[in-house]
Amino acid sequence: MALNIVALIVLGVFYILIMGVGILAGRKVKIHGYEKGTMEANMVAGRDLNMCVGIFTMMATTVGGGYINGVAESVATSGLLWTLAPLGIFIGLILGGIIYARRMRDEKYLTMLDPFQLRYGSVVVILIYIASLCGDVFWTASILSALGSSLAVMTGINRPIAVCVSSAITVIYTMIGQMIAVAYTDIVQLILIIIGLGVSLPYIFTNENTGNISNTTCDWLGNIEVKYTGVWIDLLIAMSFGTIPWQAYFQRVLSVKSGRQAQILSVAGAFGALVLVIPSVLIGTVATSADWNSTTLGKNPVKLGQASDVLPYVLQEFTPYIISLLGLGAISAAVMSSMDSSILGSSSMFTHNIYNNIFRKKASLLELQIVQRIAIFILGCMATAISLSVPILYGLFILAADIVFVIVLPQLTCAIFLRRTNNYGSICGYIVGLVLRLGAGEPEFNLSAFIYYPYYETQAGQLFPFRTFAMVCSMITIVIVSELTNLFFNRIVSAQSCDIFGSFDYDIVDQSMQSNHLARPRRKSVDKEELTIL
Repeated sequence: MALNIVALIVLGVFYILIMGVGILAGRKVKIHGYEKGTMEANMVAGRDLNMCVGIFTMMATTVGGGYINGVAESVATSGLLWTLAPLGIFIGLILGGIIYARRMRDEKYLTMLDPFQLRYGSVVVILIYIASLCGDVFWTASILSALGSSLAVMTGINRPIAVCVSSAITVIYTMIGQMIAVAYTDIVQLILIIIGLGVSLPYIFTNENTGNISNTTCDWLGNIEVKYTGVWIDLLIAMSFGTIPWQAYFQRVLSVKSGRQAQILSVAGAFGALVLVIPSVLIGTVATSADWNSTTLGKNPVKLGQASDVLPYVLQEFTPYIISLLGLGAISAAVMSSMDSSILGSSSMFTHNIYNNIFRKKASLLELQIVQRIAIFILGCMATAISLSVPILYGLFILAADIVFVIVLPQLTCAIFLRRTNNYGSICGYIVGLVLRLGAGEPEFNLSAFIYYPYYETQAGQLFPFRTFAMVCSMITIVIVSELTNLFFNRIVSAQSCDIFGSFDYDIVDQSMQSNHLARPRRKSVDKEELTIL
């Protein structure tokens, strides 16, 4: 495919604009009440993020490359009824705002892992971080891969080059400005998405080759067979509640001035994400009715096995050249807005919760800043390498996202709201959730099932809502094991020797109890002041 010089120039202008905004934001924006460069400023914008900026960055993070590309693909292939991301994310952000956002902000946490560190200790923190890291890295890799395909379609540029350049720019401005740079570049990226996709719609629907979508209603609407009802419900629940336990979400919630603002931010982001997905939905419907025989492709991209490129192909084939370039900018901006959030979130958790609070409690501010920048660079390289080398990114992301829902959500809920839970329950719940989810298999990842849930069929696979079942079992396990271990360590003589994780402190009650080797245990807890917050 020949290089499209004009498209490359336009793309370069977009990238320079985003890079410039990120660098200027990181260097020039003054954060009220905090010296620039503190960890609180780097990770949560000094907790002084303007509400308008906060709403924009929440929407931009949600309306990422996977969201706008994936929704168009899903509508074109499976139908609107099976395109659960918009509804699920809408419900999830509202529930997150009502249930979790205010509590997390009022407690003044720096990252999503802080409540785990306070209640469950280092082992659980590392386990939860691994699950979250998988979700972030695989998500980033999948959207980078989608971006590479889109740029190849519209510019003729080599896919690996497109992925590497986009990744490099995102990593650079994230390293320089961190949260404040990400927030302000998100504004630019969201504006590009709104303009790029919004302006294209009138041209798409007035193009003589797009046809009438009312003639293909059955195709783009889809249908839900009775036997797949459980699967549909399972996916909706997983998508809704699985939207919550991500550091990229909580990083924005924790960056505003109060718990009330955190709630407003989340709810406003929910409505914004629902509105901004409309262009993608409409483009997906057009893909089902368009006359693809009259295009340069000659055939529907879905039938060519290029369903993931439905959106860029519709823009390229059914809009004027200049408009298609604006759409290209929108796709690129959407991917970068998702990527910067993911790598900043994972690097923040690693620096604060793993490096600082486990391995280097006396690390200097300069050392932590260097570590976070190195972490951003490494995570960006990891996601880029995976996107270029692994051919089944969608399956990896689905599996990682399911693990976040099945494992991290119940753990987070218990850490925040159920005070009697402990790290024994947490670890057991982690194992149960992981086994039950992996046991269901993952066809996209060629992972065979070794647990056959009710209604299992060889061809259709798991028809039972196994994700929700695994999540509920994980939470129940956390509660039951925690209660049993609390009972054990409170009633059994010489139980201290069995406390392998050191979860309880033991006070000798009196001399007679001491002679009988009987101690009264007390739950060990970490005071929030002991959690290093710089």
